[in-house]
Amino acid sequence: MRKNRNTDNLRELSIIPNYYENPEGSCLIKTGDTHVLCNVSVETSLPRWLKNSNMGWITAEYGMLPRSTSERMTREASRGKQSGRTQEIQRLIGRSIRSVIDLEKIRDLQIIIDCDVLQADGGTRTASISGAYVALELCIKKLLEKKIIKHNPIRENLAAVSCGIVNGVPLLDLDFNEDQNADVDANFVITESGKIVEIQMTSEKKLCSEEEFNSMFFLAKEGIKDIIQQQKNTRSN
Repeated sequence: MRKNRNTDNLRELSIIPNYYENPEGSCLIKTGDTHVLCNVSVETSLPRWLKNSNMGWITAEYGMLPRSTSERMTREASRGKQSGRTQEIQRLIGRSIRSVIDLEKIRDLQIIIDCDVLQADGGTRTASISGAYVALELCIKKLLEKKIIKHNPIRENLAAVSCGIVNGVPLLDLDFNEDQNADVDANFVITESGKIVEIQMTSEKKLCSEEEFNSMFFLAKEGIKDIIQQQKNTRSN
């Protein structure tokens, strides 16, 4: 069914840290032919509803470049508003990253994560989450070195991956064609200790059985272990 990889294999994964010099944290993550640039910025202005709360905040923005796909996409800025898909994905990225952060330890700071898809071949939201975590780690390291914060707010590593059922077979890390032909597709966000942050699943063509879900969940957990090890390798280089 697949060329050059088994059903339980990730696509070729690489993470290039410090890809840009200006942001407080940055990386380029490549998972197969999906490439996402993740940049982290730090601001001292908080949302109004968080003023005097003794907490910080983390939020995310997500976008796809006009030629990240086979045909040119219109920039959302030129349309005057973001699509529902864009809003949903950037909220997912923000929720996922906040789940492993002690917001009290980044008090009075707002961390903004920008995830820009340079090239898309499926799994852009999961690649964004895995890359955003690395960029955030690099940012936190700088904040600690500059004594802007006193304690590391990161509770544990986090990554995300897609799975699906294609022609009755569970597959890990779907590319675009696999996603398009999937009977069931799902996105898993899981921590290093195996805790579930979020699962998004759709059964559009066929309903998903418990056995099929468990098979995808198993693949996702094993795949995320590999992604987190790659994150750690990136940090140690």
